[in-house]
Amino acid sequence: MEEKEVLEKKEGEVLDADATAAKEEIPSPEAELAELKDRYVRLYAEFDNYRKRLQKEKEELTKYGNESLLDALLPVIDNLEMALKHAADTTDGLVQGVEITLRELLRVLEKFGVTPIPAAGRAFDPAVHHAMSQVERADVAHHTVVEEFRKGYTYGDRVLRPSLVAVSKKTSCDASKHATTDNQEGLKEE
Repeated sequence: MEEKEVLEKKEGEVLDADATAAKEEIPSPEAELAELKDRYVRLYAEFDNYRKRLQKEKEELTKYGNESLLDALLPVIDNLEMALKHAADTTDGLVQGVEITLRELLRVLEKFGVTPIPAAGRAFDPAVHHAMSQVERADVAHHTVVEEFRKGYTYGDRVLRPSLVAVSKKTSCDASKHATTDNQEGLKEE
């Protein structure tokens, strides 16, 4: 009988240990509610961010949806301008027709937000100008656009096509004077 009592005590202890472990594993309703509320808030925030991102992408698509079409029309403008440049001396009716067509095309593109980028005589800006060459010029400031090879255009606040330009640089005699002046100033400071 003693063995039976020992087993019962051991079984009772085991049952008590299982009961306490089970009590520890079961979360209180308040903790479970807090966890579910936290998950809900995070999921709602994630969904709200997703919704805002989709709205922004939709606005971008609406605003810049015509970009590829407008970009494809720019070579047409280039060709019309080149034709007018080659026929500058003639006052033929065909030239006048090309001028009218070019003006109308530029007006329509401007209506949709396409504007030419000013280049000649402006300071070089790598965000809107693409330098094709450098020209030594003493009569203009350093890093100034001296010639425009191809017009650039913006579409809204984006660069549709950068301007292809030639940029001025200091002449070699100006650069050597500048370097000598810098060396002399450096020696004076020491």
